[in-house]
Amino acid sequence: MTEPSLLQPGLLLVLSAPSGAGKTTLAHRLLKEVPGGIFSISITTRRPRGKEQDGVDYHFVDVSTFQEKIDRGEFVEWAEVHGHFYGSPQSVVDEARARRGVAIFDIDVQGGQAIKRKHPDAVLVFVLPPSMEELERRLRDRKTDADETIRRRMLAARSEIERGIASYDYIVVNDDFERAYQDLRSVVVAERCRRGRVDLSMLKLEKPPAEPGR
Repeated sequence: MTEPSLLQPGLLLVLSAPSGAGKTTLAHRLLKEVPGGIFSISITTRRPRGKEQDGVDYHFVDVSTFQEKIDRGEFVEWAEVHGHFYGSPQSVVDEARARRGVAIFDIDVQGGQAIKRKHPDAVLVFVLPPSMEELERRLRDRKTDADETIRRRMLAARSEIERGIASYDYIVVNDDFERAYQDLRSVVVAERCRRGRVDLSMLKLEKPPAEPGR
């Protein structure tokens, strides 16, 4: 865990999981119910899929625009994945710090680790399915992917799970959504109460300047 002296105002909360584990649903429930929640909408160079909407699911931009954002330092993290670029806006971090809010990042382990390197006080939560069999069942129930795509997703899921378990701060098993959500919310409540994150300015504990001659 990060030392209290290294904590800064605001909570940077990273949620990662293999596709089908339910992290996005958890993230949006958390956003509705936690005061000061700010959802980080990723920026990507890939084209929208299905019913995805610009500014809701992602911010869709071209490669040159993405490069300009890199040059201006507008990403807290970015990476190339399967030939497309993805990045998380630094502005979300700045807003969470200024408002003492909770910035919620719904990203992969690679992105989560990058944020942790830049902001060691970030809190990383990995969402697990109850089993690999259940994960595959959920993917098939979507009826959006061919068998070969599902096989690729399952291979990617195993790798993502291994990396998440090895490097993340908390593990939440989504076998029952309500229980998983309460576990996640408990992490947020506890982390917001950690020494170093709580605003103590109202106590006026700063020592007054010494009187002359004392």
